[in-house]
Order: sequence, then C-alpha cells, then structure tokens
Amino acid sequence: MSSEAGWYRTEELAHLLKVDPSTVRRWRTARPPQGPPFVKLSERVTLYSVADVRQWLADHRVDPKQAG
Repeated sequence: MSSEAGWYRTEELAHLLKVDPSTVRRWRTARPPQGPPFVKLSERVTLYSVADVRQWLADHRVDPKQAG
C-alpha cells in the first residue's frame, strides 16, 4: 500500500516490518502498548494508518553518527 491515507491490517503491517503477526499483536497488548498507533474496529479487525506507521518508524530511527 503506497497511499499516505491508506491503512494496514495486522498481517500487512507484519509483512511490511518482516515480523510475525503475533509480534504486532503482542506490541498492541503490552502494557503500556508498544508499536505504532492503531484503531481497533472489532475484536478481529485492527487497522494501522500508513502515516502513523511511517511516523513511528521515523521516531525509532537510530543514526549511528548521532548516537556516538
């Protein structure tokens, strides 16, 4: 999905991040919650905004030049 206004389901986000869907679910149920912001539509459907995922990734970016 390339649109900034789009949405990922749990499985799509997991595929994008190259992690198992159970990892994304674990982030969501952790206390406090981890991972990108999400919208829980129902017990079986959770969505992640493309914009939120991009921002979350940018916020977790580590630049080795800056870290030293």
